Amino acid sequence: MAQISANGITLEYDTFGSDSGRPLLLVMGLGAQMIHWRDEFCRQLAGRDHYVIRFDNRDSGLSEKFGHLGIPDMAQMAARLVAGEPAEAPYSLDDMAADAFGLLDALGIDTAHICGASMGGMIVQVMALNAPERIRSLTSIMSSTGNPALPPSTEEAMAAMLSPAATDREGAIERTLRVSGVIGSPAYPVAEEIARARAAESYDRSFYPEGVARQIAAITAHGNRRPRLEQLSLPALVIHGAADPLVRVEGAHDTHQALKGSTLKVLEGMGHDLPEPLWSEIVDAIADLTAGVDRAA
Repeated sequence: MAQISANGITLEYDTFGSDSGRPLLLVMGLGAQMIHWRDEFCRQLAGRDHYVIRFDNRDSGLSEKFGHLGIPDMAQMAARLVAGEPAEAPYSLDDMAADAFGLLDALGIDTAHICGASMGGMIVQVMALNAPERIRSLTSIMSSTGNPALPPSTEEAMAAMLSPAATDREGAIERTLRVSGVIGSPAYPVAEEIARARAAESYDRSFYPEGVARQIAAITAHGNRRPRLEQLSLPALVIHGAADPLVRVEGAHDTHQALKGSTLKVLEGMGHDLPEPLWSEIVDAIADLTAGVDRAA
């Protein structure tokens, strides 16, 4: 792992595979660190001739923090949106997309395949909207278009995500286990000792709950991408869990319908995570897309 200056800020990143492979940028979701793209998952992608790049988004992991921007007033943002007024956030998904492009620039990569999970899916959508000429293909996993007509998270999932942040290591681990138990894949439960070890690893690497609030604000303020996504023409893959209670599977169908010619892959029993038993299927789908695009180029 290493740090690099990108888009005027410091990002933590690392890579898997040879830089002669197909460049594949992985963008993680809300409050999640790059280690949530598990090492073995990245190695499997690298084994399919990808040059895999993962990084910590701003305000998470070991990348630059934005505490000087303060905690957004979400109630005020919601009131402005209800009133039909633009909501202001400390930074935007466009800024986060620019970070990702800045990382590619710093690595000397002009065009890349991009893959995002959850909020990361939103970020890669914005990347494609803002600079489609730099995108070889787009993979959106367990994400959505921001279309307000889509069904919301289940009450249980929303309550889990909005539960108070922990104040110490043990509390953070227990909260992570509770949230994962609600939004994770019902058909692919993770053994408690593994889940606990992963939660401890994340806490010990970086515990920064206030960054999540600013990322939520960025998502909230960005609004509906559906009309602009309908104007895109690029190779795309949409992957989603049929049992996702946080970003409902309707979000995948909406994304698929917006992205002309995209492929939709709905995985039964998958919730809002990337269960290890499905890695090979997910890797195969991504590799089929990227290899086909580069062969045709």
